[in-house]
Amino acid sequence: MTGATEALEEINVSTFTNGILDPEGAMLGPVRDGGIIRASTAPGCWGPMINPRLRGGHEVTQPVFVENAQPGDAIVIRIKDVTVTSIATASGHDRIVDGYFVGDPYVAKRCPTCDTLYPETRVEGIGQEAVRCVKCGNPITPFQFAHGYTVVFDEARTLGVTLNKEQAERVARDSRNFAKLPECSIQHSVLLFAPHDLVGTVARMRPFLGQLGTTPGVRMPDSHNAGDFGCFLVDAPHEYALTAEQLELRTDGHMDIDAVRPGSLVVAPVKTRGAGVYMGDMHALQGDGEIAGHTMDVAGTVVLQVQILKNRTLRGPVLFPLPEDLPFLARPFDTAEKERARALAKQWGLGEIEESAPISVVGSGKDLNAATENGLNRAAELLGMSVPEVRNRATITGAIEIGRLPGVVQVTFLAPLEKLEDAGFLPLVREQYGIG
Repeated sequence: MTGATEALEEINVSTFTNGILDPEGAMLGPVRDGGIIRASTAPGCWGPMINPRLRGGHEVTQPVFVENAQPGDAIVIRIKDVTVTSIATASGHDRIVDGYFVGDPYVAKRCPTCDTLYPETRVEGIGQEAVRCVKCGNPITPFQFAHGYTVVFDEARTLGVTLNKEQAERVARDSRNFAKLPECSIQHSVLLFAPHDLVGTVARMRPFLGQLGTTPGVRMPDSHNAGDFGCFLVDAPHEYALTAEQLELRTDGHMDIDAVRPGSLVVAPVKTRGAGVYMGDMHALQGDGEIAGHTMDVAGTVVLQVQILKNRTLRGPVLFPLPEDLPFLARPFDTAEKERARALAKQWGLGEIEESAPISVVGSGKDLNAATENGLNRAAELLGMSVPEVRNRATITGAIEIGRLPGVVQVTFLAPLEKLEDAGFLPLVREQYGIG
C-alpha cells in the first residue's frame, strides 16, 4: 500500500498496472469503508494485446486498499457512473500469429527475430505492422485482425458508425487523440491498425466495465482473472504459471458481463488484505457472449462506492443487476401478479406464497458447461440449497446468461427472501429492488 495512512473519503486513480495483479504489489489508498473511488480507465484488449510490455492482456487501474477489508469479507461495489471518453476505437475478431509469444500471446510476448521477451516497441506509420521491436526493428504482432472495424462515436456517446479505409486511416494517424488514452497509459492504440472490414454499420452504445473486482490471492495476469482464461495459466511455460489449486484464488474480476453498468451492485470476494479494488476494460457495448472475442474497448471515467460486507466469504462475484437487465423470468413480481398468485394458491388450498427477489451468481470455467456447473455450485453453497434446486429455480424463475465465451456465465433466479437474508444480502435486495 502506498500514499496516505489515514483512510480517505475519496480517492482519484490515474495509474495502471503492467497487466499483472499481485496481492504483494503496491496499492493506492487506503480508502475508507463507504468511500468513493474515481478513476480514469484505459481501453482493454487490443491496445494492450499489441504492446508486449503489458503482460496481462489488459491495462487495469492500480488496485485500491480498502480500510479494514480482510480475506473472508466481501466488498459491495456500487457503480455510480461509467462515461466513455474515447472518440473512436477499433476492434474485431483476432488471428494469433505463431512465433511471437511463449505459451500465451496475451501474457508472454517475444520478438522472434532478436528473441527478446516483453520487448520495448516503437510505432512506425500505421497498419498491422506499425508496432516494431526497438532492439531489432522487426514488426511485433502476436495478434492481427481476421475481420475488424474502426468505429467513431457521436458526441452524446449514444451510438457509433464504422468507417471505410480512408476514414479509418485518417483516424489511425491521430490514434492517441481519438482513443483519448489516459496520460499514464503505455499501450499503443489499436486505431493504428486501421481495420475497415465493416463499413457503415450502426451500433447502439451501452457502456459497462469488462473488468471490475478485487485483487486475487495469487499473482496473475489481469485478463486471466477468471476460470476460462485462467485455465491457460495452469502449468504454463512462462513465469506466471499457476497450479490448479492456485487458480482457485482468482476473484473473477474479468467478467465481461454487460449488466456491470451504472446502477448495478457487484459483490466481490476479498482474497487479500485490503481487497485491492481495481477496474478497466470499459466496453462501449457488447452482445451477450462477446462472440467475436473482443468488442469496442474504450477509455473512460468511472465512479464507484465501496462497502465492506464483513465475514461474507464468497468464491466469486454476486450481482444485483438493474431490473431492466434481469431475464424476464427473474424480474420481481409486481403487486397485480402477486395478487393473482395468492388467489390461485388460495383456490388450491395453499398457504402463503413464497416471497422472493433476484440474485445473479457469476460462474467461470474452461468452457460454458464448466462455467455453468461452477455458478450452480457457488449459488447452492451461498444460499444453502442443493444444486438440483438451483437448477430448477434458474429454469423456471431465471436463466443462465452468457457473459463471455469460452466460460463466464450468470446463474440468475428468484431466491426466497429468507435465504437471501441468511446470506446477508437482504439490505442489498431492499436497496436495489425495494423488496424485503
